[in-house]
Amino acid sequence: MHYPPPHHQESNFENIIALMQTYPLATIVTAKNEDILSSHTPLIYQANNELGRLIGHLDKYNPQLDHFRSNEKVELIFNGPQVYISPSVYGTTQLPTWNYFKAHLKGRIKIEDDQEKVKQSLINMTAFLEGENPAYTLESNNPRMAAALDYIVGFHIEIDSWEGKYKISQDKRKDDQLRAKKAMQEAEKMTEKAIELLYSLHKTKREA
Repeated sequence: MHYPPPHHQESNFENIIALMQTYPLATIVTAKNEDILSSHTPLIYQANNELGRLIGHLDKYNPQLDHFRSNEKVELIFNGPQVYISPSVYGTTQLPTWNYFKAHLKGRIKIEDDQEKVKQSLINMTAFLEGENPAYTLESNNPRMAAALDYIVGFHIEIDSWEGKYKISQDKRKDDQLRAKKAMQEAEKMTEKAIELLYSLHKTKREA
């Protein structure tokens, strides 16, 4: 494959799993009869004897479920850290660029019709997202979850293929790679300001 070049590709699937588990909010892209749809939802990785599967849920009114029911192939994008790299960052002469960690996966999706399995997947997802020291536990007899099950659809995706698009200045000198890494770490610290700005600018869409 000529794109992305080999030095911008991750070779270890374990690293892709780590990215998905650290940044589980995925973009699911489908196409059917020239209709392209996408949704954003957290997906939880589950190992098996092959590449594994991803478990998730969508609102039952989401039009993309029509694509899911046709057993269409899906593409998933997981977004890790990203940053603009100014030439001023490097110790050598370079051009402006953008560095990022991305994981692209493809697979086939299947709707889960068993509500007990969907309920358990919600419990499992909550436990995973809460982490090692959970502040909250979703109990199986939670009445709000029982009501929510009427409005969500569970599914799983069997992973067929994957590609790690890691553009992190690997083709630069070692000292420039470290400078680019520091620039990304500094950019992550700016997230608080970005959240404040986006919240202050947000306008909720009103129904017509």
